[in-house]
Amino acid sequence: DLFDRSGSGRMDVYGFSALLRFIQQWRSLFQQYDRDQSGSISFEELQQALSQMGYRLSPQFSQLLLSRYAPRSASPSIQLDRFIHICLQLQSLTDAFREKDTALAGSVRLAYEDFLAMVVTRML
Repeated sequence: DLFDRSGSGRMDVYGFSALLRFIQQWRSLFQQYDRDQSGSISFEELQQALSQMGYRLSPQFSQLLLSRYAPRSASPSIQLDRFIHICLQLQSLTDAFREKDTALAGSVRLAYEDFLAMVVTRML
């Protein structure tokens, strides 16, 4: 959907080329944060990545992301596609939050339905 400029559900060659560049940029960023070159991002690597991207999130929230997006295992980790998904969702929801947080206070007061509308309209 990000690269379907016509809204037809199809992607032309230019959209595909843009998608390929987009994925290559994310792969490069992913490899930068995959410090042990395991091909996946661990809890510690995820925390560091999000912090370096400017998100001030608790370890508990990073753990929540990991438990939601990583396959269940003894040492869960995030693959590239899930990393991209997490980052795009965080960026989109952060943008939506900032629209409501006009005073840049870091908190807003929302009605439940306004919250739902904000999330639903930003879901990828």
